[in-house]
Amino acid sequence: MGTALVFQHVSKQFPGAGLVVDNFDITVPANCFVSLVGPSACGKSTLLRLILNLEQADQGQILFESDSNISANSCAIAFQEPRLLPWLTVRDNIELVSNQQVNLQGRVDGLLNMVGLADFAQAYPKVLSGGMAQRASLARALVNDPDVLLLDEPFSAVDALTRLRLQDALIRIYMSRPRTTLMVTHDIDEALLTSQMVIVLSKRPAHIIDLVEVKADYPRDRTDGRLFSLKTRVLKGLGVVAQDNQDGAGI
Repeated sequence: MGTALVFQHVSKQFPGAGLVVDNFDITVPANCFVSLVGPSACGKSTLLRLILNLEQADQGQILFESDSNISANSCAIAFQEPRLLPWLTVRDNIELVSNQQVNLQGRVDGLLNMVGLADFAQAYPKVLSGGMAQRASLARALVNDPDVLLLDEPFSAVDALTRLRLQDALIRIYMSRPRTTLMVTHDIDEALLTSQMVIVLSKRPAHIIDLVEVKADYPRDRTDGRLFSLKTRVLKGLGVVAQDNQDGAGI
């Protein structure tokens, strides 16, 4: 069981900015981990806002399975910044967004263990490192056990080593309970390490220029040469390296 995320010919424009998303048409399969990569300001985060109904598409629609209405319980997001309320403890920040009344403490305990913050349940955000705050943000996004998880560059504000550790934590979380996951990232290595499919977007207005399938089992080896081959394919799609007559193959 799971929820597929279906984009049907979605387009969006903003006054003064013109067309941002152009005829975005794809299905994110149920329980699949997918990343969006593309140039800065190409419309990646706009797609997430459209999913959340924070913006309305000018054309097309976004469906959750066969339902065109986004349920408040079906989708959650972790932002680039943790956005924890400073006057609440880590536990309180997580519990604040919960819609569960039964066994909430046990649910939160399990999430704190999963993200490695069991010893910081009563800590306030000001004492947390950047990586710890992002772990708390991720636990908060998962507290209602959403069918669809959106991640908007969730690790871009932390240092490189912390980012690697958070990527590993995200993979463990996904493996423990696969769910439809859509992540915006500028880090191609991160996309290939975590995702089963990478959607490569053009410059604004965003449209799909390549779909890169990653078939390797989890957890993955960062030094796997096959991932490097796929990285080259993504970079070619983005115009960073010259195209040739060879296409990178899925692994």
